[in-house]
Amino acid sequence: MTRPDYVTESSLGQFIQSALVEDIGAGDFSTLATIPENRKTSAKLLVKDDGILAGVELAEMIFRQVDKSLQLSILKKDGEAIHKGDIVFEVRGNAQSILSAERLVLNCMQRMSGIATKTNHLLKLIQGNAAQLLDTRKTTPNFRMAEKWAVVIGGGKNHRFALYDMIMLKDNHIDVAGGIAQAVSEAVAFLKKQRKKLSIEVETRNLNEVKEALETNAVDVIMLDNMSLADMEEAVKLIAGKCKTEASGGITEANLQAVAACGVDYISMGGLTHSVNCIDLSLKIVG
Repeated sequence: MTRPDYVTESSLGQFIQSALVEDIGAGDFSTLATIPENRKTSAKLLVKDDGILAGVELAEMIFRQVDKSLQLSILKKDGEAIHKGDIVFEVRGNAQSILSAERLVLNCMQRMSGIATKTNHLLKLIQGNAAQLLDTRKTTPNFRMAEKWAVVIGGGKNHRFALYDMIMLKDNHIDVAGGIAQAVSEAVAFLKKQRKKLSIEVETRNLNEVKEALETNAVDVIMLDNMSLADMEEAVKLIAGKCKTEASGGITEANLQAVAACGVDYISMGGLTHSVNCIDLSLKIVG
């Protein structure tokens, strides 16, 4: 599976190093105290829940960064369906290295697999509709890359990665700027002055604001925030393909299908990343 552009060797290496420092610090003294330095062993990653697997590629990098001599035999890949009792991989080599890497590997894979599983489940609910399912910036600090990567592994799409790759004018920006027209005008001027090419998205709370955003002729995406289904349907008709539409706010599994049926281009859900159940995985020594 192709990595998203933001998942680079450099960013992965920095994340892993920081996470290892957080977890190991001055030393994994439990392991150092009980496991001989040259002891070799092997361990298997066991699946204890059904779901969609994510984080295998990241796990490989974690093991490699802890100890380049560790060897992995991969049996399941990112994006594959997994079931209780499956074995994802076997890792062989220095026992101290395997045990010191264990928790970081499990923490990443369990959460990423939970996100991929939820994303995949919700996508199945809107099959047959044109709407694409997007994540948001409601992510865990310093773990956003992995969480958004998991959304992609689960079949979803990423919204903007961060504050720097899109102009998104939300209600607070608009209120402080003095209205939609003023906010958009200032955004256009800023991009021109900075010689930047970024998409402009505007959050709208009612049909009047949708009309205001359309009248600027400078908006790439209009967000329909916390609107009723009737208003979303009307907004889609008003916009009529002049720009993309995104439904956001108050969207749950219960109303997702109805929102998709309104004809919006995108549906963004913070719940893809901020409130998921992790998939239960376990690393067990086998030899």
